[in-house]
Amino acid sequence: MAQVYNFSSGPAMLPAEVLRRAQLELCDWQGLGTSVMEISHRGKEFIEVAEEAEKDFRDLLQIPSNYKVLFCHGGGRGQFAGVPLNLLGDKTTADYVDGGYWASSAVKEAHKYCTPNVIDAKVTIDGLRAIKPMSEWQVSENSAYLHYCPNETIDGIATHETPDFGDKVVVADYSSSILSHPMDISRFGVVYAGAQKNIGPAGLTLVIVREDLLGKAHKACPSILDYTVLNENDSMFNTPPTFAWYLSGLVFKWLKEQGGVEVMDKINKAKAELLYGVIDKSDFYRNDVAAANRSRMNVPFQLADSALDKVFLEESFAAGLHALKGHRVVGGMRASIYNAMPLEGVQALTNFMVDFERRHG
Repeated sequence: MAQVYNFSSGPAMLPAEVLRRAQLELCDWQGLGTSVMEISHRGKEFIEVAEEAEKDFRDLLQIPSNYKVLFCHGGGRGQFAGVPLNLLGDKTTADYVDGGYWASSAVKEAHKYCTPNVIDAKVTIDGLRAIKPMSEWQVSENSAYLHYCPNETIDGIATHETPDFGDKVVVADYSSSILSHPMDISRFGVVYAGAQKNIGPAGLTLVIVREDLLGKAHKACPSILDYTVLNENDSMFNTPPTFAWYLSGLVFKWLKEQGGVEVMDKINKAKAELLYGVIDKSDFYRNDVAAANRSRMNVPFQLADSALDKVFLEESFAAGLHALKGHRVVGGMRASIYNAMPLEGVQALTNFMVDFERRHG
């Protein structure tokens, strides 16, 4: 079978080594004669899986001991509700930075629980989309927390700064960039991420929460979203998505084998520089995000002649370059180049792009 590179934004490509191991273990896991999907989440065998996964995740991000790691249901959208329900306390407002599609979606959900102070961070600089620097975010004094999305999957726009807002509780939706680079967890009150982009399969959501923020959930907060309940039950208040948890654990081990997030950061920078470099050298392709705010994970680009979009997608798919169609909101193309995408995959894409321009430009 010819090599296929999957540029899907999520559910996304998983490391080939992880898939091969899962394939080998699927029907007979650890000699039990059953799949890991078929064993009790409360049995000692799966408890070991869960504990190892948390340890490896903590190691990769150097998570301080005063932070809890929760393995949850509900995806990022579940946390759009979970965050205000857990963190508002007796306050009625929270700061929300609107930098793109997913940040805006979080604002919409927050309106059900509080009065969001919406900070519009979107700007245009020399005709290119950009995000205001954090120093220009007008944070309110009486807000319960500040929420933002550092990497917008659809918009292909990112904030690469590390937050420094004093005692303000900072909450970040890292769904599409978690584990792609080192980060100082101590700068955040809560970090959450849907697994289906840089961690594992869809169905699992990871939440990192500073322990002093526990115990503040609204009485109407569903128990499966209550950080305190989840923490007290080791993320097993109800049956967790065990297969997704197991596969994510394999991804964590794979990341450690690669050298950890420091090494992945270098590889991700190289992949992004290669792809943006081809786009920038061409009049045939265009990316409309300012260089300082370009995403290293999700690279949207347009063809000079949109009439060629269909041909580009057909020919790229035939060449083994899959899922390059841009989101319906922005159109064009989008290449998602998460940790599992090897440099060779981006090289194959850029080679195709150069050849396509030669033939159709």
